[in-house]
Amino acid sequence: MRMVAQQHRHSDPHLALLHGSDLPERWAGRAQFVVLQTGFGLGCHFLACWRAWQQDPARCERLFFVAVEPHPVSAEALAHAHRGSALAGLAQALAQAWPPLTPNLHCLGFEQGRVQLLLALGEVAAVLPRLRLQADALVMGKVMGKVIGKVMGKPGADAPTQQHARTVKGMASLAAPGATLLSLHASPTQRELHQCLISAGFVPRSAPEAQAPSDIARFDWAPRHSPRRLPDVAMARRQAVVVGAGLAGAAAAQALVQAGWRVTVLERHTAPAQEASGNPAGLFHGTVNADDGPYARLFRAAALHAQAEYRAAIAQGVPGAVDGLLRLDARAGGLPAMQAMAQRCGLPAGYVQVRSAEEASALAGLALPAPAWFYPGGGWLAPAAWVQHALSAPGVTLVTGADVGSLVHSVEREGEDWVLRNAAGEILASAATVVLANAASAQRLLSGLGCTPWPLRHTRGQVTQFDAPHGLRVPVAGDGYAIPLAGAVLCGATHEAGEPGAADLRTEDHQHNLRRLQRLTGLQPPASAAPRQGRTGWRLHSDDRLPIAGAVPLARMPLGQRLDQARLLPRERGLFVLTALGARGITLAPLLAHLIAAQASGTPWPLEQDLADAVDPGRWVVRAARHGGSGVGAKI
Repeated sequence: MRMVAQQHRHSDPHLALLHGSDLPERWAGRAQFVVLQTGFGLGCHFLACWRAWQQDPARCERLFFVAVEPHPVSAEALAHAHRGSALAGLAQALAQAWPPLTPNLHCLGFEQGRVQLLLALGEVAAVLPRLRLQADALVMGKVMGKVIGKVMGKPGADAPTQQHARTVKGMASLAAPGATLLSLHASPTQRELHQCLISAGFVPRSAPEAQAPSDIARFDWAPRHSPRRLPDVAMARRQAVVVGAGLAGAAAAQALVQAGWRVTVLERHTAPAQEASGNPAGLFHGTVNADDGPYARLFRAAALHAQAEYRAAIAQGVPGAVDGLLRLDARAGGLPAMQAMAQRCGLPAGYVQVRSAEEASALAGLALPAPAWFYPGGGWLAPAAWVQHALSAPGVTLVTGADVGSLVHSVEREGEDWVLRNAAGEILASAATVVLANAASAQRLLSGLGCTPWPLRHTRGQVTQFDAPHGLRVPVAGDGYAIPLAGAVLCGATHEAGEPGAADLRTEDHQHNLRRLQRLTGLQPPASAAPRQGRTGWRLHSDDRLPIAGAVPLARMPLGQRLDQARLLPRERGLFVLTALGARGITLAPLLAHLIAAQASGTPWPLEQDLADAVDPGRWVVRAARHGGSGVGAKI
């Protein structure tokens, strides 16, 4: 492979880019290698990297390619551009995985997850500061020319040099020690660009003309002063203990083993998915808000991530469907108001569509009373079956009947940092990395370390199921929901605040669910004196209705520590939490588990920094500090 690359680097510009980054030599034998490129275009450089990785017996274990693209092309354009080329097969696989082009991060996995494309859609200078990664090879692509041209014609926008400075600053903040940078000279102000690079700490490397194409400039990352970095929570040893075998714990275990870890899962019950994750079925889908704020962006990213995960699981036998979902909208303004909101948000039809009551009825197979948002990638899943599927992954060991009573940090045990014991004091497990995914019990374990409690609450939810022919084709949500099962309908769910208690079924709750089902879809259960089937579970919510996911902040902050930003908080080494998923756990679990695996592994985060801040376990520390209070429940 290396001989071929050297022989043809002059005739193949994409091999020239590989050679300019000293690839494939630099990734040889490494656990992971990260490439960051501004401008994805038709994906030529990514596809060339992927092909080189495939053909290299000394390749890195995992290749991460991060691309920032303000003007993405369609899947059809990708496939068509590479038709008949040596990269056609890879391009076809890329086109098949191509996501709806929404403005957020998209994680596409190939080669059983060992090659990952993180596609960040948006203007380069705005996106770069929101990424969390350390890039070994950086490429400033021709998108710079597009951005400059757009900016120069826009009143009040940054001048080209300012735009260069912002972009270069973003690239410098993401450069790993020993990184290289290639500039493709696409900008008409390349001299200013290169001066910005030099000022930021990139040192130009001169090379004979025969060694590199004339339109590529090469730089090495060699800053005079070590740049200040955000706290690093990556762990060297790839072994972890996950506490809890519900949706959150199963998702965390799966994400870690996909990242190359070995995981032990401790579950206090005699089988997994015995609490809220044991419902017969549940929904996953995104959301639309007029301001497209953090809540909408988080659930959009989570829904897109979930549909890819669940589509693969359903293909392997997990009950569910990714055939779309309708969410009725009966608010004032009706269809025109929905259309106006959709136009303002500018979200693609591959993510969400506005459908009239007649169109929604045709999709549902039943007469619906209102227009609806249609999510083509939404659907339903049997969560308990998916939990079993995730926990069956190679590298996961499930231990049931293991009720963790305490978690302590131990420096006496050689090579181990955290010790988990039962109520009798017996050691259940020990590991350098622990993920607490055991709902409210996570807070109980953390209180033993001195951590301040989070403002959490429970709600009781009961679902109702009846067997009957129904004609419902896709799930419908709104005031309640209806899920079409084989020969049955599942509807619900109630929402009642309170502390967890007996999981008894209430006749009045069944009646409540059935009344809402009739209003939502017109469906009526068959007249029968027999009791309805159903299930009760207790959901855990935070006060701001957002989940809690990430590395746990130190219980005792150092004197003088800045507390005004969650990303600056120091962390308990190797301790993570995933909890408070509320009623949207099926949607949220895969992405947030991927976030924790990326944090623990030191790989590119699948979520923008501001969204990671929004779900950070330390966000209440920040709120209290900003308002000068000591109560952790203070609001921003």
